[in-house]
Amino acid sequence: MKTLGIIFSNIHERDIPELTKVRTLASVPYGGRYRLIDFVLSNMVNSGITNIGIIAKYNYQSLMDHVQSGKSWGLARKNGGLTILPPFNDVSGGGVFNNRFEAIKSVGGFIRHNEADYVVMADCDIVCNLDLAPAIAAHEKNHADITMIYRKKNVDSSDKYRMVIETDDSGKVIRSSMNDGSSGEKKVYTDFMIITRRTLLYIIDHSDQWGINSFSRDILSNIREYNIYGYEMDGYYAAVNSLNDYYKHSMELLNPEVVRELFYKGGAEIYTKVRDSAPAKFTDTSFVRDSMIADGCIIEGEVENSIIFRGCHIAKGAKVTNSIIMQDARIDAGSTLNCVIMDKAAHVLENRLLSGHPTHPYYIEKEAEI
Repeated sequence: MKTLGIIFSNIHERDIPELTKVRTLASVPYGGRYRLIDFVLSNMVNSGITNIGIIAKYNYQSLMDHVQSGKSWGLARKNGGLTILPPFNDVSGGGVFNNRFEAIKSVGGFIRHNEADYVVMADCDIVCNLDLAPAIAAHEKNHADITMIYRKKNVDSSDKYRMVIETDDSGKVIRSSMNDGSSGEKKVYTDFMIITRRTLLYIIDHSDQWGINSFSRDILSNIREYNIYGYEMDGYYAAVNSLNDYYKHSMELLNPEVVRELFYKGGAEIYTKVRDSAPAKFTDTSFVRDSMIADGCIIEGEVENSIIFRGCHIAKGAKVTNSIIMQDARIDAGSTLNCVIMDKAAHVLENRLLSGHPTHPYYIEKEAEI
């Protein structure tokens, strides 16, 4: 079974405007040394998918710098490998695409000139370690047109923009709709989809004739026209739907059980761009507890229950608790930060007191000086 991977780098980025103002969602830093795209990209590679296209849109320079040729994921190869796909479509006179379906139509040539049997499409806002091979095998066994990978969870108002499905005993989808905001356990679509390539090309070729312009409304909800099945994933799963979600799920990484489940499940690692940085340095004035400290950091102050990215400097007398400090940020002497998300290369001057709350973290934008 040959499978092509398609990754949407920007879908849902409007949900986290603070972090996606200067970067695409795919390149949002996560977990001390990773980017959000590392998870879906690693999932595909670990599942044997070695021909992957990433659909870009806005602010994708940092994404290109991060993935480069795909070498860190074993995708630097003559046949297949990693391809950055341009953000233009043929719907609005060659302009930038407006939604998921327009994005797929814009890369129809890339899909058409591939010999894959199936296409796996995924977004970048899901943090998980998912083996796609069993789902692809189930898709083939069921002779499905589309397989929607879902997760059972207790939904709340934060899931109101997520699609939920109902399945019969065989796993066939009998109803799909956007969550109405009600609570309770539901089967939530993860935005991981397997679709037979011939089916996808047939949809693209006839979309104008049939008036198709939305995947969720015109395709995934059309259970009479398409043979759609669900596939349940297990294990750790986090959907980054907002800045609060970003903070909450990032802080979950301080739990060793979550780290083992996410990064070492079944021997499947999460890969990222390798950097040759010096180890973190801790001086005799430092105090660190229950934290993740990346390489290249200089820690002279106190850090507790926090995630510190590469190259950060926490000066003597500074105190950081319950916070996320991104790459190359600096916190000067005497400053105290609690429940803060500090973006890349930001700088907090001496004797500042900044505090948010676990349900509403205080955000400092990239390269800001406080």
